[in-house]
Amino acid sequence: MTALTPITPEVLARAKWAFSTRRVRRKDAVRLSDNLSEATSGDLVLGRVERIGSHKKIQLAEGRASELYVGDLVVLACGDRYAPDQFEGLAELDPEGSDMLAGGGVLGRMRHRHARMSAPTRVVPLGLLTHGSGKVINLASYALHKAERPKGLTVIGVVGASMNSGKTTAVARLAHGLSRAGYEVAAIKATGTGAFGDFNAFVDTGASYVADFTDAGMVSTYRQPLARIEAGLETLLAHAARHGCEVAVVELADGVFQKETADLLKQPHVRDSFAGVVFAAPDALAAAGGCAALRGMGIEPAAVTGMVSCSPLGAAEAETATGVSVVTRDALADPAQANALLGKLAGTRDAAQPAVAVSEVGVAA
Repeated sequence: MTALTPITPEVLARAKWAFSTRRVRRKDAVRLSDNLSEATSGDLVLGRVERIGSHKKIQLAEGRASELYVGDLVVLACGDRYAPDQFEGLAELDPEGSDMLAGGGVLGRMRHRHARMSAPTRVVPLGLLTHGSGKVINLASYALHKAERPKGLTVIGVVGASMNSGKTTAVARLAHGLSRAGYEVAAIKATGTGAFGDFNAFVDTGASYVADFTDAGMVSTYRQPLARIEAGLETLLAHAARHGCEVAVVELADGVFQKETADLLKQPHVRDSFAGVVFAAPDALAAAGGCAALRGMGIEPAAVTGMVSCSPLGAAEAETATGVSVVTRDALADPAQANALLGKLAGTRDAAQPAVAVSEVGVAA
């Protein structure tokens, strides 16, 4: 039988609430449930740090990183994680100690880790946070209201070969360039694991609207039903449109072989909703393989960017191998060239007539 223990506001005030919990009304948490075996993705967990491992800091809901100490109380969300460069883990809680899978606040059971990663930080779950009724608090209860996006919003997708291939930088630079060109722009991360790094990078661009899948009630999109991820994307785009955005630049996490990303791109109504797709790659070989994979899904890449664009030789190799133009990060941030790319994709404005005065920045030849 589930035991419910009252919890005081003072205890919750001492706890470090992770970024993944940022939408939750903290005053709603009044009890702790010991029914850890029934935890599902998105359920809030009050825990105590037992051992410092790979994650030495927690990303707070307030938007800064906090040093972790043994004995700290933390509020995280139970969740899965897919990160080839770090951890893969499942939304399962062990009362003897669970694994901090992401600094943004994901707790679960590590299944695999990259060879360069040390063991995860261990957190002892003290219980699931509940409402007064005993209902477990889940991020989904604080999500944006579901909505379908209206017509007229131009959506540019950004996908990549892998983690750290340059997707987030591409989204940020393009959102910045389009904002400087006079557009109302949304920068959105549609899939991934809750963390504030990408979110803050998007905020810094001057985009009119910034959101990610945590705003749609998911701590992580790994192992979530495809229908839920699609609905989340639709909701984020709908709210972007309600904020007056004309263009949305949307990042899909990890590489095109990651299951949820691949499943989304294979959906005709999803891929057809993109005016175009930009591919981020670390090198020419990844660019060639990634473009071939996209074409196999019925998607013709509009441009290649990412780390490969930092090397003139690498960019030349990628263009020869793919037949697709390589665009540098500086070019994406330049309003004239961002406007030209948008004009190529959607024809919404005359690419030769940017909305504001601009400077010249190069595109890899």
